[in-house]
Amino acid sequence: MNSGVSLIERSSNIGPHGGFQVKNSLRRKLDARKRRTMKRIDKANWNGQSPMLACPTVQYELPEKTQAISSGGIGVAQQMVRQLGIADSINRGCPVFKFHMPYSEADHVLNIAFNRFAGGTWLEHLELRRNDEAYLDALGAQRIPDPTTAGDFCRRFSEGQIQNLMDALHEPRLKVWQQHPDSFFDLAIIEGDRTMVETCGEKKQGIGLNYKRQWGYHPLVRTLANTREVLYLENRAAIAHHLKTWPVTSTVR
Repeated sequence: MNSGVSLIERSSNIGPHGGFQVKNSLRRKLDARKRRTMKRIDKANWNGQSPMLACPTVQYELPEKTQAISSGGIGVAQQMVRQLGIADSINRGCPVFKFHMPYSEADHVLNIAFNRFAGGTWLEHLELRRNDEAYLDALGAQRIPDPTTAGDFCRRFSEGQIQNLMDALHEPRLKVWQQHPDSFFDLAIIEGDRTMVETCGEKKQGIGLNYKRQWGYHPLVRTLANTREVLYLENRAAIAHHLKTWPVTSTVR
């Protein structure tokens, strides 16, 4: 089986308006596979097999030239990063290192983001990613930061540098907004609400205990409801309380 990333990247191009497009040959294959599946699960086409689960013998093969990863859609995310110049915006707007040996600020930020995209929930899961040859090839990287290095990078951030990173991500956001029709700018609905982010420990700085006896953070999230984008994130400890926090919505014209 071909890698989801390599298959998409080989069979795709960028359309005249900058959108992601899939070649007709790949689309036909996907449509044919979907038709076969729909026919297979149709009750009218039962072949008389019972019991249904036959548990056949499974054979495992290790191909020489083909690699696969479970997060095949990561190729689309990489195209977005390249088109919007997100890496350049991060390196330019959020300098943390005096020297890049070898990782840049964008390498670290995107490494953590792609780890989450691939199903990782902890920094420790980066160890799985960095030992996966197919994953490294999908990122076009010789190697990626390990969990210890990623943790050291996170600890270098001050409150001001966190704001700089958020501002650096706003720059490519404007490029996306510019592709919307004029009607998009007529009305902006800004929502503010708190959310509970549980942690796996009880000793982390800034966490608290909520009324459900959960340890974690209680950040204030402000989003653009029109596109469900996160615009601002302000951390608050999850102080024990018994009152519900209702969302606040404002409209900007």
